[in-house]
Amino acid sequence: MKNTDIRLVPLAADDADALLAFERANRGYFERSVPGRGDAYYERDGFAARHAALLNEQAEGGSRFYLVKDGEGTIMGRANLNDVDPAACCAEAGYRIGERFSGRGLAKRALTLLIAEASAAGLERLTAKTTLSNPASRRVLESCGFEQTSVEETPYELNGQPVVFAHYTLELERS
Repeated sequence: MKNTDIRLVPLAADDADALLAFERANRGYFERSVPGRGDAYYERDGFAARHAALLNEQAEGGSRFYLVKDGEGTIMGRANLNDVDPAACCAEAGYRIGERFSGRGLAKRALTLLIAEASAAGLERLTAKTTLSNPASRRVLESCGFEQTSVEETPYELNGQPVVFAHYTLELERS
């Protein structure tokens, strides 16, 4: 698979059904490494309400949500710029790649595309976080130039186990 085989596509209203199917198919995989979203998220009505809220947030400029798609339009993952702060020129980067697409370098490629989107939007700094117990995500962040800035002192419970979040920052080059 080449770098050109994936693209970031802004989240749209007509993505709801395919995105719900993607999220349902990957729920267990995602919840092994990140906090769950609750059962209502995976029910059609709950998902529709959340999807509408995300589209509204995106329209208002608070966040930018993207789907990671292949050349045929298959959803392979998600990449987001959350909590966009135009005054501070920063946002929080987030990403997730579906289980059947993992291990192919897609997370790094998607994050690289997301960084380019952030830079083109005039952002100067991105933050991100992942758990210390997720070495793959930490490698992706670090390979894209993010530097660890802190580690939370209070653990978060995930699947009955305490996990600790590491925080990262990337200073973007001005174009």
